[in-house]
Amino acid sequence: MDFDSCYRAVVARDARFDGRFFTAVLSTGIYCRPVCPARTPARRNVRFYADAAAAEAAGFRPCKRCRPEACPGSAHWDFRGDLVRRALRLIEDGVVDDHGVRGLAARLAVTERHLHRLFVAELGASPKAVARSRRLRLARRLLQETSMPVTDVAFAAGFGSVRQFNATMRQVYGQTPSQLRGPRPAPGPGLELRLAVRPPFAAAELLEFLAARAIPGVEEVTAGRYVRSGPGPYAIELLPRDTHVLLRADAPDLRDVARLVTRCRRLLDLDADPHAVRQVLGGDPLLAPLVERRPGLRVPGSFDGFETAVRAVLGQQVSVAAARTLAGRLVRRCGEALPQPVGTVTHRFPSPAALAEADLSGLGLTGSRERALRALAAAVASGELDLSGGADPAETADRLLALPGVGPWTAAYLAMRALGDPDAFPAGDLGLRTAVRALTGSSPTPRELTERAEAWRPWRAYAVMHLWASLSAPSTPTLEKVS
Repeated sequence: MDFDSCYRAVVARDARFDGRFFTAVLSTGIYCRPVCPARTPARRNVRFYADAAAAEAAGFRPCKRCRPEACPGSAHWDFRGDLVRRALRLIEDGVVDDHGVRGLAARLAVTERHLHRLFVAELGASPKAVARSRRLRLARRLLQETSMPVTDVAFAAGFGSVRQFNATMRQVYGQTPSQLRGPRPAPGPGLELRLAVRPPFAAAELLEFLAARAIPGVEEVTAGRYVRSGPGPYAIELLPRDTHVLLRADAPDLRDVARLVTRCRRLLDLDADPHAVRQVLGGDPLLAPLVERRPGLRVPGSFDGFETAVRAVLGQQVSVAAARTLAGRLVRRCGEALPQPVGTVTHRFPSPAALAEADLSGLGLTGSRERALRALAAAVASGELDLSGGADPAETADRLLALPGVGPWTAAYLAMRALGDPDAFPAGDLGLRTAVRALTGSSPTPRELTERAEAWRPWRAYAVMHLWASLSAPSTPTLEKVS
């Protein structure tokens, strides 16, 4: 976006651009969201930044009125699939917090210097500054929205010490954590946070999709809420609303809070940009009525890439209901029981290492499917296969396709959900062809469908969701066969 476009968005307080850029005001030394209710600054006094970290690196402090830390995330990087996008996903996963910038560069197989140069050129801030900014924004939200003690907030946000936390907060906000907190919310039994979402948000359709594929014992969807087991011995509850999602977790590990927030945002695709998607897909005569019917439709992501991959393999050549049954048996056999069940949520999904060594006989799986699951689990457990989205997309696809029982459909489906690729497209999916036939009267071949979908780039995954949603029976099995 150029200066004029950004300034028009600020003048109009256009919510479509919330989180896509930040406005720094030279006369006050403050940076804001485009929707900030404060008086619009003069053109000569503003600078625009693509990331909050860049504004902070330039010496600007976050606005206390519009709270930049509470805005939706940006989907700008998702359709690029490049090194910066992969690095940002790894930063969100806590790689810099755990291993530093050197560890991040090693994961990406580049030098620290090259990574620094890319970040400064693309974001206006170094990887270290971006990681610090994300820690600060989470910390401020925890201070203002929870009753956590300041010490707990420091560690939950990813800081190595309370001293470092206090010094950084003073440097960026000009106040101590206690001064920033203000009135403390009433103490609760666990963590409760609001996750911002860019409207429109088709929450009902999202929950319907997750409900049909919920793994018994691990996930439960009832009455407008999604509940699942967490990475620790606790449960997570998500309550979608029009403008936000309420996240509740009973007694999570403090060190896991940042990763928990990231996982939930990815699962519900909260950083999607419905306006950008509508601009592209709404221009196609086939998709335009579908987009109008379900504005804000999301691509359901993944809480855990390995879990989604296992579920995809189990779902090959069987109905959605049959796949759920198989997944439930697998969880009861190999999963770890929670100390305290929450409704029907009783287990954690088995780890890759546990599944690779597990006895899978008697679960109703064919021999080929057992081999496919073992190979998948072994590849993830060894680190050969990374399903977090931090690896090179083409490399990840090649490694998936090299596994027994994984074909083009499964690889594309996992790119959509586990890897967060908004342009992934399972061209051989039977449901897509059925939907197009119902809308046009003719059934396209996978090649014809792929050619038509060129006009839907870079949002083909959203086109897939709209076509699936148009079916009276959206749980149609796929054509892929486990070999």
